[in-house]
Amino acid sequence: MSDDKKSTIQMIAAVALCAGIGILAQNTTGLQKAAFGRVVVGGPMLALLVSMIACNILPKLSKGFKDGTSFCAKKFLNWGIIATGGTLSFAAIMGTGVKALPLIIMNIFISFIVALWVGRKVLKVSDNTATLVGGGTCICGGTAIATLSRIIKANAEEIAFAMAAIFLFDTLAAFAYPYIISALGFTPGQFAFIAGTAINDTSSVAGAQATYQALIGDPEYQGALNVKLVRTTMLIFVALAWTLIMSAKAKRTGEVAATDSALAVVKKTFPMFILVFAVMAALNTLGFFSSDGVKMLGKAGKYLFAGALAGVGFKIKFSEVFSKGVKPITLGGITWACIAISSFLFAIVFKGYIDSAQSTAPEADKPAVVQQAGTIK
Repeated sequence: MSDDKKSTIQMIAAVALCAGIGILAQNTTGLQKAAFGRVVVGGPMLALLVSMIACNILPKLSKGFKDGTSFCAKKFLNWGIIATGGTLSFAAIMGTGVKALPLIIMNIFISFIVALWVGRKVLKVSDNTATLVGGGTCICGGTAIATLSRIIKANAEEIAFAMAAIFLFDTLAAFAYPYIISALGFTPGQFAFIAGTAINDTSSVAGAQATYQALIGDPEYQGALNVKLVRTTMLIFVALAWTLIMSAKAKRTGEVAATDSALAVVKKTFPMFILVFAVMAALNTLGFFSSDGVKMLGKAGKYLFAGALAGVGFKIKFSEVFSKGVKPITLGGITWACIAISSFLFAIVFKGYIDSAQSTAPEADKPAVVQQAGTIK
């Protein structure tokens, strides 16, 4: 057998393995809900962990196999982001969670400022790592990390470390916030604003909300997911903003001609998958996709993200995690703490505003919002 043919077979095998790991990992979320009442480890994060273990157990990987994992890490991410766009809606910003926009926007700025400043000046991590931690903390965890990683051209190591940092503190928040907020005597509106803006993955918000529903005895309560839907939709604007930032950077660093116009720079540097992502969101806003279609796109996006993270995991050695991963995880903790403080303080200072916003939220909006929100994790 020729070397080229052998390499092609190895590449196909790697793609099939990453896809298989992603499918199995994502399918465990249902088992986790049955066993624990919530998703403890999201499918993409679990796929990353499984492939990292395999990478450290298996003998040296062939070039063809590595090419296959790289294909998954890049292409599956792009396709997953595009599918995710079809589950977002610009109209969500005008829904029941619109009153949370001031806090959401404030947290976006706080998250990126803290992550970039502490990351650069104190912990000395790469700008890409700091950007991913900031985006994952202020928007929607793994989905934001996956989206931004393709825009800023982050490497596998940076993606893995950011995912680990977000996962650890997201899990802590999802378990602790319902009990802390109840113990403090906060209202359901205050819980919605805190949980919806300071817990990352939608699955984690849903888990925290389920716990809170039991604590207050109201199985119909959906306030946190309403707020989270608006926050997740902001990924569209954050992605577009970072695309423009990277376009400007390309002009400064000489990647594009200094004489090129702003439009020409954007054309040369704009990732086409982000354009398709925005178009998909626009189509969903216009009602082009049915509710079942939105669900299918959400599931497809999660499977693709899980397969992509499986490809990323095959590039990470445990020795690198222990030697280089401590700083990104520390950065994740600091950024998470700042967002938590911001959301708690906002809930205390603007209690009247929050409770009036929640009291005027139309009950009829709840099922539709929950259905869409549940597709993004």
